[in-house]
Amino acid sequence: MPTITWEDPYCGEGNSCFRLGTDPDGNAYITVAGDEETYLSDSREALRAMILDIKAGKADHLL
Repeated sequence: MPTITWEDPYCGEGNSCFRLGTDPDGNAYITVAGDEETYLSDSREALRAMILDIKAGKADHLL
């Protein structure tokens, strides 16, 4: 398992908490809080692009 530095959880209503993390090799991670052993990983640039797209409203149709 890589050495991941996890951010504090981002929580919505109820139990929907997610955590973002990074490692020293430039990879980014996202997981459900409390299940950090199971995660999705990609580059930090990919995580940055996803966050910017979400902020720009490109995922609003999922709400």
